[in-house]
Amino acid sequence: MGLKEQIDLGNLPKHVAVIMDGNGRWAKKKGAARIFGHRNAIKAVREASEGCAELGVECLTLYAFSTENWARPKIEVDGLMSLLVSTINDEYSTLMENNIRLHSIGEINQLPANAREKLLDTQEKTSGNTGLNLILALNYSGRWDILNATKKIGEKVRKGEIIPEEMTNEIFQSHLSTASFPDPELLIRTSGEKRISNFLLWQMAYTELFFTDVLWPDFRKKDLHEAIISYQQRERRFGLISEQINI
Repeated sequence: MGLKEQIDLGNLPKHVAVIMDGNGRWAKKKGAARIFGHRNAIKAVREASEGCAELGVECLTLYAFSTENWARPKIEVDGLMSLLVSTINDEYSTLMENNIRLHSIGEINQLPANAREKLLDTQEKTSGNTGLNLILALNYSGRWDILNATKKIGEKVRKGEIIPEEMTNEIFQSHLSTASFPDPELLIRTSGEKRISNFLLWQMAYTELFFTDVLWPDFRKKDLHEAIISYQQRERRFGLISEQINI
């Protein structure tokens, strides 16, 4: 029996998040520049997206570019922005064939104009798709998300639209960039690193974490299936005890 056949389709994570790590190390192993690793990671993005769409996962969030990534060498950042545009162009047919709707979170207005325009145009063109929600985290950080939500709430408090004493987790969460999506139930990080790196900090309070030594350009559907099987073998207690969960 293959890995895919071992997956319980009645117990899928609704939302899978991925920290796509290891592109630079993959390229270095081959004696190439870091951007070579980023280019060869496109197949992994396609495999993860198609794999989630085939299984019936509702949301897949990919950490594509963090706010901290701007500090990388300019040649790499410029290459990443150019690659973003070309990838969206090249993968549009894949999105449509798999009924995938594209979304983005982060400070999109700070992206180069051509990248931002192509991203927003593709989001609009795929808005009628009803399958997997593919969410690209671009110029994103978890701390920015929390701070941005706090600013929005503060302005509503100032206007008298929100009473501080009546604040709830639900109200706060409704001001995050992921307000339209469920919290991720499974986080996958590739390349052997074991950090969450300022990604979806509020949203991952009870997320199951899966770390793999596979470098992101080598990530395939079988690796996704392995992560989901691991997720399904865990008992999610949310602060309770086993006996309470299994009543």
